[in-house]
Amino acid sequence: MKASDADILIIPGYTNSGPEHWQSRWQAKLSTARRVEQAEWAKPVREDWVARVVEEVEAATKPVVLVAHSLGVATAIHAVPHLGSKVAGAFLVAPPDVANPSIRPKHLMTFGPYPRDPLPFPSLLVASRNDPFGSYEHADDIANAWGSFIIDAGDSGHLNAESGHGPWPEGGMVFAQFLSRLKP
Repeated sequence: MKASDADILIIPGYTNSGPEHWQSRWQAKLSTARRVEQAEWAKPVREDWVARVVEEVEAATKPVVLVAHSLGVATAIHAVPHLGSKVAGAFLVAPPDVANPSIRPKHLMTFGPYPRDPLPFPSLLVASRNDPFGSYEHADDIANAWGSFIIDAGDSGHLNAESGHGPWPEGGMVFAQFLSRLKP
């Protein structure tokens, strides 16, 4: 599959992805990408965020590829039972451990725990060894439950602009390879 064959849904996490974040940069570069906008970025409500993802998938006119970061991963995973067959694949990056009581802000725990059912579409999860919001071991565990291929990003922090992953060309190459393996 090429990017032009898909509706690419960018699913940011808590407080949205700013202009320097790789998600925003990819959205600007990929003509078929659009952001799942949330009414409340700073006080996320799981049901509302999930409903927005479902609405965007239902509105898609091409096969959908989900591109989720951080709390967007939890949102996408909770939406899976409501997505039907339009999703061709999911590229999941830096999943926070939303069941960890030490996560801040505390209300992010309302997105946990993650469902552990295998995903009904191909998925790739990228995780860092020193992400302050979730351990690599946790990411590996949920990737295994979901049937996701996991990529070890080494010591890369939260894989966002603050950790030096604004342009994130390596991620772009991995995403392009992932896309090329999906069926339109």
